[in-house]
Amino acid sequence: MEERTDSLRIVVKVGTSSLTHDTGRLNLHNMDRLARTLSDLEGMGHEVVLVSSGAIGVGSTKLGLKERPRELRMKQAAAAVGQCAIMHLYDKMFGEYNRVVAQILLTGEDVDAPVRAEHLRNTFESLLELGIIPVVNENDSVSSAEIETGKCKVLGDNDTLSAIVARLVKADLLVLLSDIDGLYDADPHNNPAARLIPRVDAVTAQLRAMAGGAGTWRGTGGMQTKLNAAEVAMAAGVDMVITNGERVEDLYRIVRGEAVGTRFAGTLQG
Repeated sequence: MEERTDSLRIVVKVGTSSLTHDTGRLNLHNMDRLARTLSDLEGMGHEVVLVSSGAIGVGSTKLGLKERPRELRMKQAAAAVGQCAIMHLYDKMFGEYNRVVAQILLTGEDVDAPVRAEHLRNTFESLLELGIIPVVNENDSVSSAEIETGKCKVLGDNDTLSAIVARLVKADLLVLLSDIDGLYDADPHNNPAARLIPRVDAVTAQLRAMAGGAGTWRGTGGMQTKLNAAEVAMAAGVDMVITNGERVEDLYRIVRGEAVGTRFAGTLQG
């Protein structure tokens, strides 16, 4: 693949497992590396949107809970506490690199209703025009579909949310930072012979059969949700890459078009 040198509009999604330690506490080292890399990409002329998970997990830890709450109202309370903590740190860390961030919390209705979606699109355009990095999450404190059932008509999880945002802002590229290097032909945790699939041109039933279940207790997503996101992104003509969040600096290579992780080719692009 030829290296790209032009400016891109990039949506980067980071999962809870990349933002927190196994203890549930925030991984400050990873958050700082993410802030530094995204700030640098913005400084190179790219437009950056960050979709960040972690509100319920971080809130649960800050509230002293030993596990993720099961009752809806407690999940929503944890989300409110956790979102405040995460945004406080993002504001501090991006500020260290002379970047301004903005918080956008979404519900399914925000992107499903045409008038609200248009206002939302205008907000994103204005922020990006000003050189501001929007930080997006689902508004778990008022939206119950994802955290209660794992299902939602429009959003449903932050992998899908990031693809919806990428489509909304007409992004060139969506990158999902995960706890795995990409899509494999078998579960790499259980099968040492599993092989990474470098490129996908269509999400097939065979691919879905390869996808495993949900990840750690800290998050809700798994490879199935990433394939759902890929379908949304590809149909909108947006390339999507799954890569390991432990190597956030690989974003430099990805925006240059190098082969990193698994790239899902947008169907509207040549």
